[in-house]
Amino acid sequence: MSAVVFAIPGDIDLPTGGYGYDRRLLREWREAGIEARHLALPAGFPFPTKAHLALTEKLLVTTSADETLLIDGLAFGAFPEALAARFSDRLVALVHHPLALETGLAPLQAEALRLSERAALRHARRVVASSPSTARILTADFDVAADRIAVAEPGVDTARRATGSGGEGPLRLTAVGSLIPRKGYDVLVEALTRIADRDWRLTIAGSPDYAPATTAALRAQIDAAGLSDRILLAGAVPPERLDELYGETDLFVMPSLFEGYGMVLTEALARGLPIVCTLSGAGAEMLPDDAALKVPPGDTAALAKALATLIDAPAERRARSDAAWAAAGNLPRWHDTARIVAAACLRDGG
Repeated sequence: MSAVVFAIPGDIDLPTGGYGYDRRLLREWREAGIEARHLALPAGFPFPTKAHLALTEKLLVTTSADETLLIDGLAFGAFPEALAARFSDRLVALVHHPLALETGLAPLQAEALRLSERAALRHARRVVASSPSTARILTADFDVAADRIAVAEPGVDTARRATGSGGEGPLRLTAVGSLIPRKGYDVLVEALTRIADRDWRLTIAGSPDYAPATTAALRAQIDAAGLSDRILLAGAVPPERLDELYGETDLFVMPSLFEGYGMVLTEALARGLPIVCTLSGAGAEMLPDDAALKVPPGDTAALAKALATLIDAPAERRARSDAAWAAAGNLPRWHDTARIVAAACLRDGG
């Protein structure tokens, strides 16, 4: 295979971790001189119509027989088996996390996605998983042989150490991620309601557009708890503002119920932030225990206790910040991630 065609459904510029991963691969390949191009698939995935699937097949047919088809998992997991089989000799699947594990799916939807992804994966020449935990799930539950999987964890850029609020005013908490059920923001709000006697403010940076009902319920929960003046739903923020927000943060929080990885955790670690997070993915697994307090996903009481512990103990926050900053230099870099994925795609690349 001489080049990579990276097929991605919808708007590649959307501010999500998955699309951010995809954008960065394309950028790194361009800078490294690896021949690769973006192919935009319809936006209807992972629940495509017949028209979406017909257009997808038409777009894939236009590619050259010597090009590897790297398909983002948001689309690949919803491919009918016949479509995957047609291109099986040059298909590589990129799986951020199995589609059936998305929180909030109806049982029938989840089962349909599980079956379709398992069937489609049978026809992938190689599979790229964005974390070791996703790779283990694919082997255990989706019948993907371990020797067909390449693990390419998200990279991280070097960053300036966060200065936080400087001890002036309320403690600044930050969470980053779209307002969808899987992110567990309702659990976070309930946990903060239990410790409303502490002096804190929370900013959640993430798009409200992907799950409008979840966003509306979260706003109602915040209002009912009397926390609307202490919790800011900032929406999707541009990269420069996100960098500023990290810099102003005293304590980073990730309450997710499940993550294939959790890129925001390494972004926080790279800035030397103390962290409270759930044990919901590979990102949490790789965090040094002396940098982060880790609690079970969905456990409101444990999350409230962890937050209160670090809010009440500035010396412990500082120690965890120092541990995070010390670990930042050992984080994977994006050029390494891109090299691993390219090697999985280009047969004579490894």
